[in-house]
Formats: sequence, C-alpha cells, structure tokens
Amino acid sequence: MAEQEQIEVKDVTGECNPHTFKASDDRFNPGNRIYVRAQTGYWQRLRRNMGWLFMLLFLALPWLRYEGRQAVLLDIGNQQFHIFATTIWPQDLTLLAWLLMIAAFALFFVTTFLGRVWCGYLCPQTVWTFLFIWCEEKFEGPANKRRKLDAAPWGRDKLLRKGAKHLAWLLISLVTGLTFVGYFQDITALMPALVTFSIDFWPLFWVLFFTACTYGNAGFMRAIMCIHMCPYARFQSAMFDKDTFIVGYDGARGEQRGPRPRKADPKALGLGDCIDCDLCVQVCPTGIDIRDGLQYECINCGACVDACDQTMERMGYAKGLISYTTEHKLAGHSTQVARPKLIGYGLVMLVMLGVFAYSAMSIMPMGLDVIRDRNQLFRENGDGLVENTYNLKILNKTMRPQTFRLAVEGLPDYQWYGPREVTLKSGEILNQPVSLGVNPDNLRDAVLDIRFVLIRKGAASEPKGVIKQPSKFISRL
Repeated sequence: MAEQEQIEVKDVTGECNPHTFKASDDRFNPGNRIYVRAQTGYWQRLRRNMGWLFMLLFLALPWLRYEGRQAVLLDIGNQQFHIFATTIWPQDLTLLAWLLMIAAFALFFVTTFLGRVWCGYLCPQTVWTFLFIWCEEKFEGPANKRRKLDAAPWGRDKLLRKGAKHLAWLLISLVTGLTFVGYFQDITALMPALVTFSIDFWPLFWVLFFTACTYGNAGFMRAIMCIHMCPYARFQSAMFDKDTFIVGYDGARGEQRGPRPRKADPKALGLGDCIDCDLCVQVCPTGIDIRDGLQYECINCGACVDACDQTMERMGYAKGLISYTTEHKLAGHSTQVARPKLIGYGLVMLVMLGVFAYSAMSIMPMGLDVIRDRNQLFRENGDGLVENTYNLKILNKTMRPQTFRLAVEGLPDYQWYGPREVTLKSGEILNQPVSLGVNPDNLRDAVLDIRFVLIRKGAASEPKGVIKQPSKFISRL
C-alpha cells in the first residue's frame, strides 16, 4: 500500500467522550458494562434480517434429511463428511484446505472493500450478542431501566427479571450447543438421548461446553470478545486504506457540536450539525464514540448511522452526518473503488474458487491404494511362474453398495490369483490380497511398471467409473 494511502494514527488521549466505555480504565470490570440502547432503522433491519437468516440456516441444516441420513453431517468418528449428495473422505481433505484459503481471501477482499462488515452483520458473536441484548430488553426494559435495575438492591422484582433473563440466555445457549454438536453427530439420535438422560459422556461434554461458551461470550464478554480476544480486530488495519468503506463521522459538517433549539439556525450560533445528543454512543455495542474518528473497536454494524440519521431527520437537517463512507471522501477527495490491492485479492480468490470447483468435481466415488508385499519382493510358484503379491485397499465412497471389477495393465499373459470382482457396502473399506504370476520367458526387464485398475460395475464408460493406481512387478534383482 502506497504511503499516501495509509490511514494516519490519531492520538485522541484526553479527547475521548468521558461517557463512553472506551474512556474507562478497566474494561474488564463488570461495573463498566455497556448498556446498549435499542435502535431501529434501515441498517438495523438489514442486520437483523441477515442475522435471522443465517441463524435459522444454522439451526435448520442438521435437521435436513437426504436419502435416509442427515444431509449435513461431519462424522469425524467414521472419517466421513456428508454434505447432501457429496461424501468427503480423509483422502479428499485437500478440499478443506482450499476452502479455508478461499474464506481467508474472501475476508481480505470484503474487509478491504467494506471494512469490518463481517463483524457487524454476520459474525456469530455479533448475532448472538444482539439476540441476548434483545432478551435483556424484554425482561429488564430499555437501557436506562437496566442501568437502574443493576444499581437497585436485590428484591423480588429484580430477582424475577434477572432470573428470567438468565433462563432465556441458558435456553438459547443450550439450543446453540445442541445444534453445533448436531453437525458432528446425528441430531435425531442426539436429542432423544439428551432428553432421556441416556446420552454418552463426550457428546454431553461438548453440548455443555458450547452452551457455556455461548452463555459466557454473548452474555458477559460481549465487547471483550470483539476488542481484546478476536484477532481480526488486530490485523484488519493491514487491509484498511483510505478507500475502504467504513462508518465515519463528517467532522467538517458536524463541528462545532452542541445542543440547540430545533428551529434555531446552527450557523448563527456558530455550531455544526451535530447536536451532541450522544445517541451514537448509546447504541454502539462496543461503547465507542465514532466522532473520535476511525477506531479498531468499530464493527461497522451501522447502529450509530441509523441513530444519527433519525436525529438529523427530527432536526430537519440532511442525513449522512454519520454514514458508510471512506477516509478519502471525508477529506473531500474522490473514492477509488477498483484499486490494485482489491483487484489482487479478488483475482486470487477467483483462481482458488476455480481450483476448488475442479477438485470438488474430480472427487472419485471409489478409492484404490496398492501396497506391495515388502517381506518378499518376488518368488517362483509351483507352476514355474514369477509371482508378486499385493494388498489392494478398496474404498466405496458412495452411499450405496457397489460391485467392482479388478484388472491390471502392463503385464504380458499374466495369471491372477484372488477374486476379480468384489462387492462393498456403503462406506466400506476392503483390504484384498492378490497375486500376479508371469512366465519368466515373457519378462525381459527386471522391473516392470504396471497399473492396477478398479472398475465400478455398470460405469466402465463413465469418467468416474474407472480408477488406476501404478505399481511395480519385480522378476529378478
């Protein structure tokens, strides 16, 4: 990134809003918790709709069935990842590596273009945090009432409200833990086992573990997770530039900030458009004041944008005092969207997507490994033939029983000792020893390159109906 494109670091020591969470000396002190004010508006509707969509997808996927089994099941115990019609085996886990690299470059691309929009709209921590805050509002009331309730002495009302809130949190956390474990174990068996208390130790352990993680992260460690524990908040600055779309405050338009009557002329009072209502701070889930400038704590959720737009509308001012904008635009320059870094991330991501798609389409429905007998390289059998022994490891990757035929290429007039046709159940792995015998008069070379051929019955003419593995036939040393 060119020097002129870097975002300068601004020292705001002593300039921060004293009412924000950021100004606190001890962010880990429960007494410094953030009481997030509820906010409505265009960006919050978009965020909620996207959050509900992906949450419902997360909850529903384990319950979908496909050909009599769970459609999405990451069966680690049996080393099978079922994703609808596709079954991924350990031999195909390079796909996972490609998928992780694609996800990384997609994150780089989106962050360079739209900042921390992933954090604000799709990150599970954010989605569950806002869900927990919604529960707080339902049981304890708006932010000001929640603050008063926490300060009040314990009584019947406080106990009931707090108890109901924590019970709702625990139920949401339990459903989350069950659903997550349901991706790794058949959820139709997991649920009845939990209800009847017949669940095994390790599934129960992981359900409780992820329940506790959800309860703690979304209930008590909201800002701490985003500010102190998430590595993305730290390395995002390496991807930001002055053309990255961020949530920004137009200081040239907003300053000098200050309260005023609704019908007063701000210019006559020597004021900008910001009325210093602090609503942008009150709705921020990480407790920062966006007017202090770009900060790594900002998760681009747009809550302050909606709050400010509504205030501007009530005052009769133009919207956009706080908006999704760029550093260049705030400085009065034009924004360059198509820039080398963004194009580079996009091209690398497209290439990786192409490789991933090709690899996924090239997955074979069966597998074949050939292991030579290492105890005896060759021997002469009772018929006077030179004999080599092999162990064929045959894998049926499909979800149905399959019959396979075996053959070999590269040997002249050979004898096959062992079955030529085998039937395997769904997911079965067969270790089949076979031997090959050849008349020594037909062997001119000491070592011959051969290929074992596995043919899926009824699919010999299909591209994925035949698989070949190389090996050696040794006749003499």
